[in-house]
Amino acid sequence: MFLNKAKKFIKRTPFLSSVRCKAAYEGDGKTTVRVINQEQDSGLMINSYAVYGFRLNNGVTVLGPMAIFPRTVLSWQVRGSYEVSEDSLRLFKLLEPKIDLLVVGLETSERRAVNLVFRAARAAQLNVELLPTEHACSTFNFLSAEGRSVAGALIPPLHVTVNVDDMLESQLHYRNLYRHDLN
Repeated sequence: MFLNKAKKFIKRTPFLSSVRCKAAYEGDGKTTVRVINQEQDSGLMINSYAVYGFRLNNGVTVLGPMAIFPRTVLSWQVRGSYEVSEDSLRLFKLLEPKIDLLVVGLETSERRAVNLVFRAARAAQLNVELLPTEHACSTFNFLSAEGRSVAGALIPPLHVTVNVDDMLESQLHYRNLYRHDLN
């Protein structure tokens, strides 16, 4: 009984209330979250990848390997990491303004293939970051969103592991896609 009376007293007395303000913190240092690949002015970003290619944030699907820049995407004519050579990387050296970093996404992590690509990039005098395609996509997105002068040379992975979240997202995407009226 005493507990019930105390609760009523606290509710009626604002300076004793346990919750003074229900609004979120609005001062300096407030933490905010930005989903970078949904912003239109941030340029091209990679939303997803598959064994056949890549899906970009503007809805375009690129089949096969691609060369991606903050505002442009091109088909990159290599079939795999063993075909990457100084000649296939020449495009990235000819660009104006010069790129600070080329993010190369490889479909394999075999040491021989990685060394081959690294030697080709050094011969072309390019600053490169060699990563598996899965990590190269997010690295390119992050650097591009920061406004860095970056390019990506990405080869689709040979295998993609699918988890429950991926399957759910795909089902929701296609369910919403087919619900739209065609009028």
